[in-house]
Amino acid sequence: MAQRNLTRPSEFLLLGFSEEPELQPLVFGFFLSMYLITVFGNLLIILAISSDSHLHTPMYFFLSNLSFVDICFTSTTIPKMLWNIYIQSQVITYEACIIQVYFLMLFAGLDDFLLTVMAYDRFAAICHPLYYIVIMNPKVCRILVLVSWAISVLHSLLQTLMVLRLSFCGELEVPHYFCELNQIVRLACSDSFPNDLVIYITAVLLAGGPLTGIFYSYTKIASSIHRISPAQGKYKAFSTCVSHLSVVSLFYCTSLGVYVSSAATHSSQSSATASMMYTVVTPMLNPFIYSLRNRDIKRALKAFFRIAAIKRTLVLR
Repeated sequence: MAQRNLTRPSEFLLLGFSEEPELQPLVFGFFLSMYLITVFGNLLIILAISSDSHLHTPMYFFLSNLSFVDICFTSTTIPKMLWNIYIQSQVITYEACIIQVYFLMLFAGLDDFLLTVMAYDRFAAICHPLYYIVIMNPKVCRILVLVSWAISVLHSLLQTLMVLRLSFCGELEVPHYFCELNQIVRLACSDSFPNDLVIYITAVLLAGGPLTGIFYSYTKIASSIHRISPAQGKYKAFSTCVSHLSVVSLFYCTSLGVYVSSAATHSSQSSATASMMYTVVTPMLNPFIYSLRNRDIKRALKAFFRIAAIKRTLVLR
């Protein structure tokens, strides 16, 4: 009997936000709306940057990569949740859960590293403006993105392999709308200490390291801006960092909120709400943060829509 219990499961149950049938259409419509806004918002950023030659700079190269990662990050969780609501099921297969864990860790790590690379880009632009083109040449930009991908792939592969060694038994209910790594490890019947150790060590290295890099970059940026004499020059230099700072604050605050909520409460709704801020709200808000405060993006979007309207008119004729 014990041997039958300690085995690899066939499925998990995702508890989500609410089990009340009358609320499911509202939840479905709410998340579908946020998902579409996230996808189209980030896609517009990518199209605007790719269609405007003036935006073919390191800062916007990294921003387009961030937008792509945000689309993938959200697409890892929301479509499955919407499908489950549609078919009135909470089931996710073991294989699908493991795949979801892998891609969640991959794209979360990429978000983290790309934000760090963008901070370094601002540091180079403001603290070393004369050497900026040399420091952030196209080859270096591509290498920075490739290194971010490589580290994220290896990290997510490590975490996934660590989960595969676990055995599960009992009620396999995940108090989220997706397979969150910590919650999956908690459900294990076998010894999960190695998993916890790997999670904590990698969190310190792969979250603490980039955060330290971002903090160092902005310390140097603040020092350089302070030495700029005209107030107008200070404002111009600082304005190029506001959007990035806003996204960094949103990313780290929501990420921290997920783990604080997970440790402090066992409520399914509280954990799911904290996770929603991290996996859905942040990617959805990023395009608004960058477009509303950025004249170059606004101009590129207007030009893109104008060209699209002209092409549509010509096709209709």
